[in-house]
Amino acid sequence: MGDFSILKDRHRKERHSYSEYLSVRVHRALSWLQRAEQCGEDLDGQFIFLWIAFNAAYANEILRGNRPHEQEAFNLFLQRLCDLDDNQRLHDLIWKEYTNYIRTLLDNKHVYQPFWDYKNGKITEGEWAGSFSRARKAATRAIGRGDTPKVLGIILSRLYTLRNQLMHGGATWNSSVNRDQIRDCSRIIGCLVPAIVEIMMDHPNELWGQPCYPVLD
Repeated sequence: MGDFSILKDRHRKERHSYSEYLSVRVHRALSWLQRAEQCGEDLDGQFIFLWIAFNAAYANEILRGNRPHEQEAFNLFLQRLCDLDDNQRLHDLIWKEYTNYIRTLLDNKHVYQPFWDYKNGKITEGEWAGSFSRARKAATRAIGRGDTPKVLGIILSRLYTLRNQLMHGGATWNSSVNRDQIRDCSRIIGCLVPAIVEIMMDHPNELWGQPCYPVLD
């Protein structure tokens, strides 16, 4: 049984005790998780559907003029999840199961946005290289401290770059040139999404906020 089936069974049993907003978030996230699990060997499609599932879980409607940067929104959400993660699921994913994949991802310049800014002539080679070096050092320090929210935030920034490449037509489907990052990113987000949904279900009394597009009667 996959993550979707297990979590959906739980959702059916418990949703009567959830707030409307939480139930909608979980329902939507699980629908996209299910679709991702149906992708088989299509890692590009799998990553895209998993990203939508992540968005369904976390995205909030924020008043115009008061919208934080996407990375800041990620970081706030991840910090909150880590604070609520009583069973240390996110901690275990980072430090026990996927440490090697994460280190490889952090060393991959192709999921580091300033590298592409350099290739597009927006910054110099020295600027992107210096930024990459500093980012790697910051990640190494966070890993050394066991700072789970910080490491997750750094990982999400890399995943977000890949998300932009795919969603904005900056990559070819099933291309041979980006298989490493597609494989690693799909594997990581494929474990993060079920853990995130489960933590939210564990805390139904938390205020998770109104979805950006609420259900209409």
